[in-house]
Amino acid sequence: MQIILIGDPVAHSRSPAMQNAALAHLGLHQHHYRAVHTPLADLAARLNDLRHPDYLGANVTLPHKQAVIPYLDELEPSAAQIGAVNTIYKDASGRLIGANTDAPGLLGDLAEAGLKLEGQHAVLLGASGAARAAAFALAGAKLAQLSIVNRSLERATELVASLQAACSSLPTLHALALNDAALPSLISTCHLLINATSLGWHGDETPLADVPVGPHTFVYDMVYRQTQLLREAAARGATTRDGAGMLVHQGALALTRWVGQPAPLAVMWAAFRAA
Repeated sequence: MQIILIGDPVAHSRSPAMQNAALAHLGLHQHHYRAVHTPLADLAARLNDLRHPDYLGANVTLPHKQAVIPYLDELEPSAAQIGAVNTIYKDASGRLIGANTDAPGLLGDLAEAGLKLEGQHAVLLGASGAARAAAFALAGAKLAQLSIVNRSLERATELVASLQAACSSLPTLHALALNDAALPSLISTCHLLINATSLGWHGDETPLADVPVGPHTFVYDMVYRQTQLLREAAARGATTRDGAGMLVHQGALALTRWVGQPAPLAVMWAAFRAA
């Protein structure tokens, strides 16, 4: 039985090593997880492949977490609320169900890091599928303030509107463009800065030309490598963490949906580090 990772690109992903180690540990040697490079033009065909009995499901990564939704039969309530899917599994009748394990995966990793969110101010960089998961996760974490920053102010504003429409209890929300003159001051006073953009996967790309943070700031990058953003933040005394734990936690939640068994987190961590 196949489980695939759908995205563009996917060659960098450590999910295959992590998930195959977990499957082997559980004795599920008939299952295999692999990354499948999927340009947008091939997305419909790839989702149609998932309906074949040989497939258990899929993970979805950039840039398709929103684009896959029209091809699915049903969404879990949290995925429908977030408007983004990173896990696809089948129900008993073979229907494709979309889930979002990114949001609880992020909160699980922040909790593992010992970060307290209640009453704090968070700044979120990005408004794509990954950022939507982070925004909804943070909106339910009793923050005092959440500022969403994106190159396009329109997309940041749309995400704020989605939160307001879906959630009854919210922190104070702000939408800003990346070039907003108020942004440096806002970041300098925040407690948590999260990069949910893809900038940082390759070379020294960074979403911020300057990182006005200090020892009071926790800087989290969903990219699971030491990025330029994290290096600059650490040099200024901030506490930093990359997205490895989020990947492991969301992957564990996805695995349980595919195979109906608790995921071996320690095995997945070890495989991630060895990959």
